[in-house]
Amino acid sequence: MNVSGSVAAQVNWNRRMLTLALPIILANLAQPILSLVDTTVAGHLPGAWYLGGVALSGVLFNFLFWSFGFLRMATTGLIAQAWGASDAVLMRKHILRALLVAATGGTAIILLQTPLINIGLTLLGGSDAVKESAAAYSSARIWSAPATLGNFVLLGYLLGQQRVTVSLLLQVALNFINLIATLTLVFVFDWGVAGIGAGTAIAEWIAFAAGLVIVKPFGSAFPIAWRDILDGTALLRLFAVNRDIFLRTLFLLICFGWFARSGAAEGDAILAANAVLLNLHSFMSYGLDGFAHATETLVGAAIGARNRDTLYRVIKAAFLWAALVATLFAACYALAGPAIVSLLTNQNEVQLAAAEFLPYVVILPLVSVGSYMLDGVFIGALRTCELRNSMFVSTLVFLASAIALQQLLGNHGLWLAMIVLMIVRAATLGSYLRRIFAAL
Repeated sequence: MNVSGSVAAQVNWNRRMLTLALPIILANLAQPILSLVDTTVAGHLPGAWYLGGVALSGVLFNFLFWSFGFLRMATTGLIAQAWGASDAVLMRKHILRALLVAATGGTAIILLQTPLINIGLTLLGGSDAVKESAAAYSSARIWSAPATLGNFVLLGYLLGQQRVTVSLLLQVALNFINLIATLTLVFVFDWGVAGIGAGTAIAEWIAFAAGLVIVKPFGSAFPIAWRDILDGTALLRLFAVNRDIFLRTLFLLICFGWFARSGAAEGDAILAANAVLLNLHSFMSYGLDGFAHATETLVGAAIGARNRDTLYRVIKAAFLWAALVATLFAACYALAGPAIVSLLTNQNEVQLAAAEFLPYVVILPLVSVGSYMLDGVFIGALRTCELRNSMFVSTLVFLASAIALQQLLGNHGLWLAMIVLMIVRAATLGSYLRRIFAAL
């Protein structure tokens, strides 16, 4: 799909952005439902430590799995640029290389599960009851590692080709299976928090198998020899892109990990309340990511076609719609936040704590728009060095702010530091934006 200047001028990019983003938003909002189901089930077990354990485990798996988030992001950028250049053979090479990395990483996580879980939960802190709950959940869910990483690759491939409806259907199926499996294991077989983790793992494996059937990466009209998949130059390029996105993601996860660990120091109720509120933030972030992901594939296609005008129009449309969606999220949380919290947990002390810090979740969508959209632009352009550098600076500022503000304001300080993080991310990436246009 080469996009010429005349075609670009005729395209309504607001409509195109919306057509792509809406299914992606629905697919993305289905992803945190995995966490939401876990949180809701744990929130209705008798004791705040169950919810706290699932919350800490969620942070641990964010580190383990989203450290490999480059598999989704790099695959989207690479596939989008190859798709813009109409190179079907190159697209298949990209997905096979990415699946090889996913299989290797997932197997390593399973082999190293004991030290990863023990060290991770020790570093995250929490009471003994919370750690025991977290260990039970983690020991079950970790078996999903190869499937989860493989799903990152399949999602990136589908987004890069703008096959957003298929990705939506896969996410819906994943969450439906997760809901049924989790409820069955917890309430029928009485597996407790281990059943919550096992239900999520089962759902990931079934979704991965379905995705392979749909994408068919191993059967194609374009046969490719393994020596082409293992080409040194191509692997080095993939490694460079993945390394930068890995570091960018690692820095971001450090911020959220610090947030969770510091919240645990405020007590089990605050830890659980922060977990509930972060689920609301996740819904918002996945909503904005819908436009960011649409931006990735459209920016990648524009750059693959070497079209500066299309690139400008895509970025303009992305910011316009993302700002509107962010405003809607903020209004929703301002009006219905307490009711949503009460659905997620029936623990009175957790509800009271969450109500105190809810205003920060109302503000976050409005200050996060820039960082989410610019992430999409730079991933689609494969300007991963700038992504890495921006997140490194933002992490340093966040850590300094979190330490100083928590000492002064307690958990309020942590939430203020989160707002600072989003502002700095947008400012640093914005300063690099002209480099993308200069390269065309």
